[in-house]
Amino acid sequence: MWNKNRITELLGIEYPVLQGPFGGGLSTVELTTTVSNLGGLGGFGAYTLTPQEIYDIHKEIQTKTDKPYNLNLWVNDLDIIDNAHTKEQYQKAIETFKPYFDLLDTDIPSLPPSFQSRFQNQLNVIFDIKPKVFSFMFGLLSEHLIEDLHRQGTVVLGNATTLDEAIALEKTGVDVIVASGFESGGHRPSFLDQSELSTTGTFALIQLIKDKVKIPVVAAGGIANGRGIAGAFQLGAEAVQIGTAFLATEESGALPIHKAFLFSDAARSTTLTRAYTGRLGRGITTKISRDVLAATGKTLPFPLQTHFMGALRKAALEQQKHELVFFWAGQIAPLLKHKKASTLMQSLIEEASELLR
Repeated sequence: MWNKNRITELLGIEYPVLQGPFGGGLSTVELTTTVSNLGGLGGFGAYTLTPQEIYDIHKEIQTKTDKPYNLNLWVNDLDIIDNAHTKEQYQKAIETFKPYFDLLDTDIPSLPPSFQSRFQNQLNVIFDIKPKVFSFMFGLLSEHLIEDLHRQGTVVLGNATTLDEAIALEKTGVDVIVASGFESGGHRPSFLDQSELSTTGTFALIQLIKDKVKIPVVAAGGIANGRGIAGAFQLGAEAVQIGTAFLATEESGALPIHKAFLFSDAARSTTLTRAYTGRLGRGITTKISRDVLAATGKTLPFPLQTHFMGALRKAALEQQKHELVFFWAGQIAPLLKHKKASTLMQSLIEEASELLR
């Protein structure tokens, strides 16, 4: 049976289908619990949340499901180097993006106070609430931390964009590797090299990792239906993680206009860019992503670029100038069909079961 393997046993789920844990308010309790209740593994991205918010979300999820779910954090959530360098970068960003602010007749935000990493305080909550599944991105955890997580009964997933990252993750003791391919929507969670140099496709990445790593591999990127699941399993994956298809459902936290774009012809073109957050991420190609595609030296480090572009995004949405808004999307978006998470899950399971029986 395709749905009985090391990953389903480890995670305590019926079907090896993981919902991508979206950050930035795109995850919801409803989506997470819907997927988990239907036998998959719901995911909740918590990297922007305070420790108290993470605790509250966990408690709310527990009121709606007794099934496992995946809580996700970012190990490295700050790219800012020093204040002097940041001020210099800020001026370059103003020169690059001022025409767009002028077009929307909105003010350029001032340089905010320094940012502080949230990860350590967030991690403390993981040891308080003891989730069944915990995943992390943008880095490595120490071996002793992973041992502590294991002792409390938490299964640990690490995200890799290259073979070298997968090998590094296995050495630290993680249980499962999520192989994040070039096709994926959202941020590229690279940590050993520049994201622009870590762009292996999902199906190549699965094979590379399976050849060198013994722990189970999850295929992430370019999968939105049973055919994609079947292809990933044929190449050695023991589960899939699906992001864009779940992001497009009614239950996700994406704006209605974002979901409309995912089902539109605009989704045929996606771009990897640092222009919107300061970290490389894939979304639907817009005027800004075309214009500043090669302007990586003029964007700010994460999360300062997110703050900088926030005012522009807000004004563009209010004025319905959507060509100036960046909507996360993977390359598989043109194949999306389902607008309800339950219907999507049913289709994934039925089609994969037919092809893999």
